[in-house]
Amino acid sequence: MPFANNGEVRICWESFGDPADPAILLINGLGSQMTRWPEAFCEVLTGRGYRALRFDNRDTGLSTWFGENDAYTLEDMAADAMAVLDAAGVETAHVAGVSMGGMISQVIAADHGRRTLSLTSIMSTSSAPGLPQASPRAMAVLTQPTPDFRTDPEAHAAAAVENALVIGSPAYPWPEGALAERARAEAERAWNPAGSGRQMRAVGATGDRSPRLARITAPTVVLHGADDPLLPAEGGRDTAAKIPGAELRIVEGMGHDLPPALFGIVADAILAAAARAGRPLQGA
Repeated sequence: MPFANNGEVRICWESFGDPADPAILLINGLGSQMTRWPEAFCEVLTGRGYRALRFDNRDTGLSTWFGENDAYTLEDMAADAMAVLDAAGVETAHVAGVSMGGMISQVIAADHGRRTLSLTSIMSTSSAPGLPQASPRAMAVLTQPTPDFRTDPEAHAAAAVENALVIGSPAYPWPEGALAERARAEAERAWNPAGSGRQMRAVGATGDRSPRLARITAPTVVLHGADDPLLPAEGGRDTAAKIPGAELRIVEGMGHDLPPALFGIVADAILAAAARAGRPLQGA
C-alpha cells in the first residue's frame, strides 16, 4: 500500500475507483483502522462515479505509531489527511468522517476550505461545553482495555464484540459472526491500543470547535443516530446548527457504528453533500 508523508509521519492510504473521478476522503474514528470503511462500502461510492480514499490515522493501523509521552492535535491529524490528498494527486475532495473522524473533517472544512468540496459529519459533535455526554457503559468501551490479543486472541475478540454491541445500532444488527471476524482481522493487521489514548488527548487538546464551524462554507450534511450512546444525537444537532446551511439527518435505530445494513444510509448522506456541491447524483 502507498504511504503519504507529513513531515516524519507516514500515513498508509488506499484508493478505490477511477483516479479521474471526484474524490471522497473517508476519515476514521478513534482507534479504528481504515478497514472500518470496508471495501464494500467504498464500492458503493465508486459505483456512483466517485473515487474513494481511505487511510489509517496516525497512531493507528499501518501509519506511524507514537511514543508514550508524544502529543498531537486534531489539526495535526487534519494535516495528515491533506498529505493523503497530495499523495493521491487530489487538489479538492469531498470529506466525510465518523466520530473523531467527523471532528477532523470539521477542522479540514474550516481550516482547509479551499480543498473541501463538501463535508459529511457522521456520528460526531462540535465538542461544545454542556452537551450530553456518553453513557457510562459506552464510555467504558473507550477507556477499559480489552484482553491482550497476543496472549489471548479469543478473549480479545469476545471483548471487542461485546464493546461493539454496547455502542451499536439496535435497528441495524451485524450479520452473525461478522463482529468477531472484524476484531480478529483488525488485531492481526495492527494492534496499537495505546494510540487510542493519545488520540483522545488530541480531541481534548483541540476542544470546542464552535467558532470553526461558523466559518465552514462547504455544503454540509450532518448524519447522526438517534440511539447513539457514545456521542448522543444532541452533538449532531449542535454541529448542524452551527454550520451555515447544514442539513441534519437523524436516523432512528442508529447507534455509533457502521454495519452493512447502514451502508446505503451513510452513502446517501455523503452523496447528497457531494450533490449540493454541484455534481449531480449518478445512479439515483
